[in-house]
Amino acid sequence: MVKKVLFITSNVGIERDELIKPLEFLKSKGIEVIHAAENIEDVQTMESDSKPSTRYTPDTTLSHVQAEDYDLLVIPGGTVNADTLRLNEDAINIIQSFTDNQKPIAAICHAPWVLINAERIKDKNLTSYQSIRLDLENAGGKWVDEEVHRCNTGDWPLITSRNPDDIPAFNAAILKELEADTSPE
Repeated sequence: MVKKVLFITSNVGIERDELIKPLEFLKSKGIEVIHAAENIEDVQTMESDSKPSTRYTPDTTLSHVQAEDYDLLVIPGGTVNADTLRLNEDAINIIQSFTDNQKPIAAICHAPWVLINAERIKDKNLTSYQSIRLDLENAGGKWVDEEVHRCNTGDWPLITSRNPDDIPAFNAAILKELEADTSPE
């Protein structure tokens, strides 16, 4: 059966490579990828949080997503993207539904910020962009400085990376998670 991955973003401020490189990588491996944004309008990506880059059209909206339809959730970074998603009720509900159903989440750069508002950081080991380290620790997480980190503490796996330089390792960890045999005996 083909694996299905959900990417969630706001419509502005997404770090381009943190959306496009994992999305294209997974598609190249035969994985079905769906991109959901706040609304169906084009998504404005950025380079280094400061230069507008490519615009992309999402496949659906956050309000139309059901976590049970997907095998893994990816949250790209971008300061504005993460800060916007933190306050989006649909995004928070998606994250909580994934974790309640013990499904893996992959978050890069500033994206772990969103997990704080979803109240899903406590007791998790994770990495992120350095500037949000204290926020994650104050929310009960244990921050590590690694290009990619997989934490299975609690009932659901969390894959995190620090920044765009870590995308190859991030992609490999996501693929490994999807390829893991999780079918019941």
